[in-house]
Amino acid sequence: VQLQASGGGLVQPGTSLRLSCAASGSISVIDDMRWFRQPPGKDREWVATISNRFQTRYADPVKGRFTISRDDAKKTAQLLMEGLRPEDTAVYSCNADIFTRSADVISAWGLGTLVTVSS
Repeated sequence: VQLQASGGGLVQPGTSLRLSCAASGSISVIDDMRWFRQPPGKDREWVATISNRFQTRYADPVKGRFTISRDDAKKTAQLLMEGLRPEDTAVYSCNADIFTRSADVISAWGLGTLVTVSS
């Protein structure tokens, strides 16, 4: 089972960016899907979660600006980031709780994608 994040880049403050996370492999069901980020020189921090019932939660610094969504048919999760600020600069990674076809439950991580917000 693999997760792959994409969509990062260099953007100006105030603009928007959409990240995508794609899951692949021997997957039966995907439970919670999450986004984390790690700013330069800082620890990784949780950003947002979406459950398999599409319930969402957000960290206070991004609440009202970021929107997490998922497409179970495509096995993807997205993070729409609006009103980006320089402090949003970080490597963004996705994480998901996955039930595999062999009845295992794993917490899968994908390689991150760098988002740089700068003028």
